[in-house]
Amino acid sequence: MTQPLVVIGAGLAGWTTVREFRKLDTQTPVVLVTADSGDFYAKPSLSNAFAQGKRPAQLVNTPAARMAETLGVTLLPQTRVQTLDTAAKTVTTSAGVIAYSQLVLATGAQPIRVPVEGDAADQVLSVNSLEDFSTFHDQLQAVNDHVDGRRPHVLIMGAGLIGCEFANDLASAGYRVSLVDPGSRPLAALLPEAASAQLREALAQLDVAFHFGSTVRAVNAGRSDMGALDISLSNGQLVRADRVLSAIGLRADTVLAKAAGLAVERGIVVNARLQTSAPAVHALGDCTQYHHGATLPFVMPIMSSAKVLAATLAGQPAELTFPLMPVSVKTPALPLVIAPPPPGSTGQWLAPEAGLWQWLDDAGRQRGFVLSGAQTSQRLAQSKQVAL
Repeated sequence: MTQPLVVIGAGLAGWTTVREFRKLDTQTPVVLVTADSGDFYAKPSLSNAFAQGKRPAQLVNTPAARMAETLGVTLLPQTRVQTLDTAAKTVTTSAGVIAYSQLVLATGAQPIRVPVEGDAADQVLSVNSLEDFSTFHDQLQAVNDHVDGRRPHVLIMGAGLIGCEFANDLASAGYRVSLVDPGSRPLAALLPEAASAQLREALAQLDVAFHFGSTVRAVNAGRSDMGALDISLSNGQLVRADRVLSAIGLRADTVLAKAAGLAVERGIVVNARLQTSAPAVHALGDCTQYHHGATLPFVMPIMSSAKVLAATLAGQPAELTFPLMPVSVKTPALPLVIAPPPPGSTGQWLAPEAGLWQWLDDAGRQRGFVLSGAQTSQRLAQSKQVAL
């Protein structure tokens, strides 16, 4: 009997790999194991759902049962993977032991959480899944139900990509928003200084308040105003908010891989064929450190990786070469498209015209760009100019 292809994780990486694999192989049994329901949804939609008035159930694109039926998959939802035995080629789960012919790790990433003091520190939330979003949504709904005559206030830890997207979304939905970040400007890791200034001004127009050069030190239950929290910042300020959302970044989920003895650095190390250091074990998505040494927590790398991995799994080995992958930031207050320069590259940002920044390396070649506002229409034209 042919042992199945086993996929761990039912996010975009896991389901897309199965879908691409089924285009090439309709016979090999596939088992997909996931700790959640397995419903298929677009994770980026979590950070722009409030302004659209969408409830958690409305974010599900395809229920898990339909995905499994359409793709001919044995789905094991609400099932925890406990250990991997790469020598015996088995996976031990809360539902039993599964033997595999090939294994795909699509375990994603987990929110980075920093220590916070205070008697309400455990009330700091993160949104990294539909389940997380449901909790956050329900809590804000509860706040809406009991506040009287004021806008609910959400404090967001982190002014990076997710923090800025949530700030824009919540402010557009009528919430007061405060952004706290130890840096000096929003999206500092991705934007030139002038573009950051534009984004800050655009969010300020939505009444987003900024606390740069500071971090959250403690979260305590407020003495009045039921459910409100008193947040102490490292600069000595005290901010009262109804909820605190941590959006300070993600860390590749490598727990299973590390325990199984796989090579792990910032993520699960793979080669150009998405193979890990163990035979017949592959990885892709947010849990992965790709062959050029980077982790890429975005949609486009997953889509490219899934096609290549599916070919390899189907006996048609292929190697991964990433195309240019611009990122559209979901900040309608200031639309942004970012194609960051390669990690570790040296050069500088130049602004040939308003709303356009080009990254030129030391040899004068364009290696990236940022577009803002109406200039986002130049996405294709600028992409053609970038030297890969």
